[in-house]
Amino acid sequence: MSSKLPLLALALGSFGIGTTEFAPMGLLPTIATGVGVSIPTAGLLISAYAIGVMIGAPLMTLFMSRYRRKSALVLLMGIFVIGNLLSAIAPNYTLLLLSRVVTSFSHGAFFGLGALVATSLVPVEKRGSAVAVMFSGLTIANIGGVPVATMIGQTIGWRTTFAATAVLGVIAMIGIAKTLPKGEAGKMPEVKKELSVLVRPVVLRSLATTVLGAGAMFTLYTYITPILERLTHASGEFVTAMLMLIGVGFTLGNYISGKLVDRSVDGTLILFFSLLAASMFIMPFSVTSHIGAAVSMVLWGMMSFGLIGPLQMRVMDAAHEAPGMASSVNIGAFNLGNALGAALGGGVLSSGLTYAWIPPAGAVLALLGLVLVVASRASNREFASESA
Repeated sequence: MSSKLPLLALALGSFGIGTTEFAPMGLLPTIATGVGVSIPTAGLLISAYAIGVMIGAPLMTLFMSRYRRKSALVLLMGIFVIGNLLSAIAPNYTLLLLSRVVTSFSHGAFFGLGALVATSLVPVEKRGSAVAVMFSGLTIANIGGVPVATMIGQTIGWRTTFAATAVLGVIAMIGIAKTLPKGEAGKMPEVKKELSVLVRPVVLRSLATTVLGAGAMFTLYTYITPILERLTHASGEFVTAMLMLIGVGFTLGNYISGKLVDRSVDGTLILFFSLLAASMFIMPFSVTSHIGAAVSMVLWGMMSFGLIGPLQMRVMDAAHEAPGMASSVNIGAFNLGNALGAALGGGVLSSGLTYAWIPPAGAVLALLGLVLVVASRASNREFASESA
């Protein structure tokens, strides 16, 4: 069987997960009114989801290891469907919060195990491209899924958004069940051995690089709307258009890095970290016009999401004895980076600085990620030469 259909099924699953992760950000006022809480309280739904991803990634990976990977992915999408249906019918805020945590438990393990399955479907030299195809669902979600989900939530009702997302999950379940090869039987994991792999210095450096990359991205992404409103003097319609252009940039960056990472993981990371830092340092000046903002959003989207695939590959290679666990934990590291970036942006504002200082603050994290990649590369070369 061709690898195209299985990879598309995985991409559809990631599309659904990306939609359910980001759609509530545009629906917070509507959701807050619907369950009778303030907007900041409703914002905890997003924080709870991120925390659930970080906690659920290793736990669900360990639990799912006893099943065939195909079966595990179907079960994870089943959890995704149940979580979204519970969100759609939640009668109050507390149960809605709990349902979001249930949904989040499928996130890390799905991307972690999905990345492993994707790489197993293609020749070794195409592994990076395969991971990029799976993650393309996440990028497309930002172009189409999230805007459509937001529109549905604002016109028909936020509960309909969660119900529609559950339908996406059902379709993805069917696609995965029909197209993925049966695969090897699962086996009970050696928990102590897998955890010992995760604390090796090379793996910890790779996870830290992921945190910095995601932190750089979300320092800006969290505050992109007020940044455009204040620096570009953008209208609501223009902000919406810019968010869609960012999604276009995500897709382009994911595609380009997927091709480059097949040649060199570290080389791809060095390139994208460097360009990401540069784009964020000049952003306070480049977004002062509408045309400049449009170009900046596409380029920034390319550089930020171009890091995702190679960061995932890097952790899987570093922890090759426990790739499933490492791959899933790395998704948790992305979410830790999300929290770090949001906190850094908030710290910039709390210190009395303007929104113009937020992109350079994120650029500093990108530079730290670049330094860590270069230093790790040098360390690995030195170790290899000593071993020889």
